[in-house]
Amino acid sequence: MKVAVVGATGLVGSKMLQVLSERNFPLTELLPVASEKSVGKEITYKGRTYKVMGMADAVAARPDIAIFSAGGGTSLEWAPKFAEVGTTVVDNSSAWRMDPTKKLVVPEINADVLTREDKIIANPNCSTIQMVLALAPLQRRYGIRRVVVTTFQSVTGTGKRAVDQLFGEREGKPVDRVYPHPIDLNILPHIDSFLDTGYTKEEMKMVNETCKILRDDSIRVTATTVRVPTIGGHSESVNVELAEDFTLEEVRRLLSETPGVVVQDDPQNNVYPMPLNAHEKDEVFVGRLRRDFTQPNTLNMWVVADNLRKGAATNAVQIAEYLVQHGLV
Repeated sequence: MKVAVVGATGLVGSKMLQVLSERNFPLTELLPVASEKSVGKEITYKGRTYKVMGMADAVAARPDIAIFSAGGGTSLEWAPKFAEVGTTVVDNSSAWRMDPTKKLVVPEINADVLTREDKIIANPNCSTIQMVLALAPLQRRYGIRRVVVTTFQSVTGTGKRAVDQLFGEREGKPVDRVYPHPIDLNILPHIDSFLDTGYTKEEMKMVNETCKILRDDSIRVTATTVRVPTIGGHSESVNVELAEDFTLEEVRRLLSETPGVVVQDDPQNNVYPMPLNAHEKDEVFVGRLRRDFTQPNTLNMWVVADNLRKGAATNAVQIAEYLVQHGLV
């Protein structure tokens, strides 16, 4: 099993290598791949040193699986070239997510859609992954009519330069500003670029990807995505209007029984999900479960996950694991 990690020197690429190692992914040959400026650099995987290679050399090596985290432009150019030589690509960018010919996969929800013919598979947006993992059991039991979500997203979602900006500002140092405003001691209601509608691309990703993953275009989703000066993960306030009524006891049970979900819902003892505690964990944490008393059949919940792990690297590796386990590569 020959595996390429494209974007291996970046924040998410490094996390992918970490997750592959932790989960003992059954690779026999690792190909760390990055842009030309990083070719020749060294990375360490399971105590062994590897030299970073360029894209063309990686394609020529014909890996079985290539896990991409190198940006949409790179993916649009290179993922088809890998696919042409028989490589199955799991892509973490937004490039292929809404392509009707490509599968958008959260393994716990819809890995069953994958076939051997799927050579480019899309990894969903980080904020979408954690939300749909909490929504899926509710959809199966009650049906979902509408979702209103506000996100509180870590600077790690932007990358290393954003983390440097945050800590540089905190330490009073000159910084290379990634955001249009300071991020330390601040909140920016602005992730990705604004569209003519007034929504951002990040907000529309959550709208469109949710319906595609849950396989129900009738679900109405509206989102406000917000950048906050945290590190451990993304948090979301999710208001869900269900098609049928529910009890909180059954909701807790359904979520507790969902693979990859951990319920932390004991507010009287100050137990609720926080990014500080989600950091470096693969689960999605759900709490603050309560009925919305302003309208029927509506639930409020608070959803937290490490955006670099389940929101990116872990989900991609889980897709690769599913492909191997089911003989699809």
